[in-house]
Amino acid sequence: MAEADKKQLKLYSFWRSSCSFRVRIALNLKGLQYEYIPVNLRKGEQLTPEFIKVNPIGYVPALVDGDVVVSDSLAILMYLEDKYPQHPLLPSNLHKRAINYQAANIVSSSIQPFQLVAQKYVKDKFGVDEELSFARDHIGKGFGGN
Repeated sequence: MAEADKKQLKLYSFWRSSCSFRVRIALNLKGLQYEYIPVNLRKGEQLTPEFIKVNPIGYVPALVDGDVVVSDSLAILMYLEDKYPQHPLLPSNLHKRAINYQAANIVSSSIQPFQLVAQKYVKDKFGVDEELSFARDHIGKGFGGN
């Protein structure tokens, strides 16, 4: 990869976002250099006009690769896998690859959206101890197929 190519990747990310974690892990596993641009969700920086110009959806992570902007962690992971095939994240075996897709979809479509909203509700209503218990129980059920 040419030096100019290494500099073109920019990741807009919040350090506590599990979606952003996924992308940072993938970028590092693939050995890709990128510029980390922090977006503080607690301060609402994802809603600023500057960030909305980058990602009109208004959430992190957002990956900028030259003129291409990709948001949503799963879409970013798939983009990185296709565009930068070195150090593959996915197995070459089709069945094993399908299992990886299944797990990724469970997290992004089932566990995470429900977990974030429900966890906040449980924490506000019952406290931090119940929030942790709730999260462990439902994440376990999500991966266990219960």
